[in-house]
Amino acid sequence: MGETFGLHLMLDGYGCDRSRLESEQFVYEFLDEFPENIGMTKLMRPYVFRYKGTDRSDWGLSGFVLIAESHVSIHTFPASGYVSIDIFSCKSFDTARAEKEIVDKFAIRRVEKNILDRGVEYPRNTDIAEKIVISERSQCRLKAVGAQ
Repeated sequence: MGETFGLHLMLDGYGCDRSRLESEQFVYEFLDEFPENIGMTKLMRPYVFRYKGTDRSDWGLSGFVLIAESHVSIHTFPASGYVSIDIFSCKSFDTARAEKEIVDKFAIRRVEKNILDRGVEYPRNTDIAEKIVISERSQCRLKAVGAQ
């Protein structure tokens, strides 16, 4: 993770166990236990909401838990056997361990994984911030002198 602000793991799971995707209790328990399992600090109880669209197959669950390090969110689509889970944390974590637990919990057959470094310009300490500001000001001065 280097000098970035945080890590964002996004998992899309296909071919999931439908009964798990449609269970509010299962999704709630996942969100309740998962943060601690990956070394995070849960700040609140999870929230899970059921959505139903006009089409009978257009429904699912969305859940969220706020953690001290940021958040974990989930969206299920039972009719399609699909789940989307995001973990954003300003604290480094084992993405492979997180992925394995999610794959096991939701019985995912195929997973698509994306990992982003967030806040790549976010300085972790004032020395770095000072160097960035000085460099940017120097570049601005050079551009101003060149434009005259």
